[in-house]
Amino acid sequence: MKVAPNQPFKIIYAILSHEYLGYIFESFVVQLNAQGEYTYQVQNISSKNVKEFKSAIDNTDYELVKLIDDIQQDYILKKFNPKKLSAVDFFLKVYDPQKGDKMLQEAIAENLDRKKKGILERLAGKELFIMGSDGNPLWKKVIWEEEPAKIRFHFVRNDDNTHYFPSILHNGKKLEFQYKNAIVLCEEKAWIEVDGHLYHFQGEVDGKKIKPFLAKNFIAIPRSVEEQYYRKFISPLIASYDVVARGFDIKTVEPTPRPTLTITDLVATGKLAPALFGEDPVGDEELTSTNNDVVIELSFRYGSHTFPLDDFAHASSVYMEKQGDEYTFFKVGRDLAVEKQKHQYLQERGLKLKNGKIKLTKTAAFGWLQRHIQDLNEARFSIKQNASDTKRYFLGYSSLDISIQENRDWFDIHAKVIFGDYEISFLELRQYILHEKHEFTLPNGEVAVIPDWWFTKYSELFSFSENGREDHQLRLKMHHMALVQELSDDNLATTVMSRRLEGLKQFDKIAPQPIPQRFNGTLRPYQKAGYDWMSFLNQFRLGGCLADDMGLGKTVQTLALLQAQKETGHTEPSLLIMPTSLLYNWSLEASKFTPDLKVLLYTGTYREKDTSRFSDYDLIITSYGIVRLDIALLQSFRFHYIILDESQAIKNPGSIITKAVKKLNSAHRLILTGTPVENSTMDLWSQMSFVNPGLLGTQRFFKDEFQIPIEKKNDEEKSKRLYNLIKPFILRRNKVQVATDLPEKVEQITYSEMSPEQEKAYEEAKAYYRNQILEQIERDGMGKSQLTVLQGLSQLRQLANHPKMVQPEYDDRSGKFEDVLHKIETVISEDHKILVFSQYIKHLNLFREVLDKNHIKYAYLDGSTKDRQQQVEDFQNKPELKLFLISLKAGGLGLNLTAADYVFILDPWWNPAIEAQAVDRAHRIGQDRTVFTYKFITKNTVEEKILALQKSKKQLADGLISSEDGFMKSLTKEDVLNLLA
Repeated sequence: MKVAPNQPFKIIYAILSHEYLGYIFESFVVQLNAQGEYTYQVQNISSKNVKEFKSAIDNTDYELVKLIDDIQQDYILKKFNPKKLSAVDFFLKVYDPQKGDKMLQEAIAENLDRKKKGILERLAGKELFIMGSDGNPLWKKVIWEEEPAKIRFHFVRNDDNTHYFPSILHNGKKLEFQYKNAIVLCEEKAWIEVDGHLYHFQGEVDGKKIKPFLAKNFIAIPRSVEEQYYRKFISPLIASYDVVARGFDIKTVEPTPRPTLTITDLVATGKLAPALFGEDPVGDEELTSTNNDVVIELSFRYGSHTFPLDDFAHASSVYMEKQGDEYTFFKVGRDLAVEKQKHQYLQERGLKLKNGKIKLTKTAAFGWLQRHIQDLNEARFSIKQNASDTKRYFLGYSSLDISIQENRDWFDIHAKVIFGDYEISFLELRQYILHEKHEFTLPNGEVAVIPDWWFTKYSELFSFSENGREDHQLRLKMHHMALVQELSDDNLATTVMSRRLEGLKQFDKIAPQPIPQRFNGTLRPYQKAGYDWMSFLNQFRLGGCLADDMGLGKTVQTLALLQAQKETGHTEPSLLIMPTSLLYNWSLEASKFTPDLKVLLYTGTYREKDTSRFSDYDLIITSYGIVRLDIALLQSFRFHYIILDESQAIKNPGSIITKAVKKLNSAHRLILTGTPVENSTMDLWSQMSFVNPGLLGTQRFFKDEFQIPIEKKNDEEKSKRLYNLIKPFILRRNKVQVATDLPEKVEQITYSEMSPEQEKAYEEAKAYYRNQILEQIERDGMGKSQLTVLQGLSQLRQLANHPKMVQPEYDDRSGKFEDVLHKIETVISEDHKILVFSQYIKHLNLFREVLDKNHIKYAYLDGSTKDRQQQVEDFQNKPELKLFLISLKAGGLGLNLTAADYVFILDPWWNPAIEAQAVDRAHRIGQDRTVFTYKFITKNTVEEKILALQKSKKQLADGLISSEDGFMKSLTKEDVLNLLA
């Protein structure tokens, strides 16, 4: 019967018993008569219709109706019945006495209990009834009692057993609840209905502890299980509740807690050492480990009793003792605020405890203790080791004090290592760290563990230092000044360094040097700064890498340095090594800027292999190939400088040419390159170990310490540390920074459509290679599939240019090929010169065929070109020669082609830095016109995807990779999927 909302009514709540869900609630509205009395017009309400009755309900009623909705049968079925069984089938299956789903029953009960707790707390002042068996929601009125009840548990120890029962007090009077048909409505936080009254309890009372006594006077505990029951049941009950006992004692103890950190060693089997508190000291499975780990556990000592940290601890903890046949329970009043504060104290200092425990490696654990031992002592923490551990560790204060002082050609290192009362030899400690040995035995037999942070913070110092002239003394070479300064800045060492040497850290503070009188030219400001920097390195006998962008004049800065060396009285010749293609250019530049230098071009099949004649010259110019062939002869001569141009030629430390140049003998070393890192950071190690041997440690050390963390783990901290080490010895400026007088560079991407036949060929190849590549990746992994990926992508890139490059019989059109030809014709007609770069010689040959057929003159250069310099001079000097076709790999470096003001990039390179170097052939010093760069991309092909990949890999490309091989190593499976999409 519906209730009229426009007539007087009242909202009520009723308790009812569900066959499976237990006691739940429902909400109703009841129509009132003229006297304000309840009538038989009753209507169930829910969230769906509650707003119809908003005139007589408040916010609490809205909350109650919503909570009551969430404990109804329909809601339970929706939440816990994914198979959509009928209500009857669901409840019969889940609650079957023999085969029922106990876990699901518990989950439903827990969900209901949580919601019922919220309902009961909001029922104060509301009309509450017990529903009758006939469904009448007004059957029995229930009064919500405001004053909380108190519960007390009683234990009476008899000769044969122990009787256990609770008593309830309300308003100072005993509440009779047994044999009263009482109802426990909520268990997590007990609520009980007795004789029409609803009671809640003071504190957290577990309803499960009341339920057994609703129709029972007591529970008898047999003597046979007495001790186990006392320990597991009565102890926590005493901790949480008011307990009265006869037959055993309960004593209250309330001392000040003393926080304790206990170190427990883990045995080699992976099992834990004997426990602190009678149980597994770690408990959590993930904390079990090998003997390289320890567990640190926080506990609190109250008098003679110790308790572990427990996030759910009660205000009291109980410790049971048995002497003979007598039991005594010590109830310790715990100061949970102090325990929480001490726990937070440890968290703030980096000890992230979980359940009061943490597993750490020994070096991490003892390193943390070493850093914080003084603070812990001041905060009254007790530090101890588990008494059952056989190996005893040193738990006291340790320190490593290092001072470094500049000497004439090196830094002297003085160190003091302290562990408690013992001073350890620094040389001995260094050997332990270099061999990654973390433990050593002190004279008293205790084992000292070297902290992790000593290994990380001092790894370079220990690896780079050398034995000094005196026993027990170490020293560093002068080129490790950056490491010395880093140790000083991080307060890891005290240092004494001259102001002059400190100037190398700040490039702008290097003292200017006079330009040599016989230098025939003018150095731009940034070139003069580079010359000053190289002169500074010369004063301290330090090697360096001039890594300016292409076209900024590395040649002229180097020649100025060599001229200055001659004018200051140095008579020994210098050796300048470069790729064969650059010999002529260096010879011309030397005659132009330093005509006073006597230059010998040591090259050619018929060169005179006599080093005695070198002394008649100031500069010997040769190639890497000649050095490789003549190293046995050259290594016996002492040069003033050895200078490597395009020094990436020695990026591979295992190559013959790298090994050869490192055998050369000189007072000073210098390298020149626009790309000091191409494939990986190991390129950097190889080149820097040439100019400053030992600067970056051994190859093995560098790989473990820098290469793997930087390239495999993207470790920014390691990148920063490596940068700091090499910073004083690498000078790199780009055009944007320094060459402000260069004309504008305009870059544009031109998209081409594939012809229908070209698109058909491309899509067929893409489908084939996609399947082949993905199958191999799934089978062998990405690391072993790189060659297949490279081959497949290379085929697709060539098809995007012109299918004829892959399929010689193809006789149809290519969209890009036609667009490029049209653009070439337009630019030439406007009297401009063009550099056309492609990484594929087959691509250039297709254009040569068309140009030859149309009698259009052009210069050409690839790796097999013999008259390389003649091709360059013809293009630079002949007005009628408008076009220069260049292989990207062969012509991306060492060319000065400022006659061109247009650059065409026919196919995108994995790393745009390589393309930029090609553009730099025209956009360099001497160029006085705007340089227009066109990059040709075929739409809907892998070329478009490469552009997107260039952006996503930009940081990696900028920092590490400049070659196709290096870029391939950086690709993930997801990258390949995107490229082949």
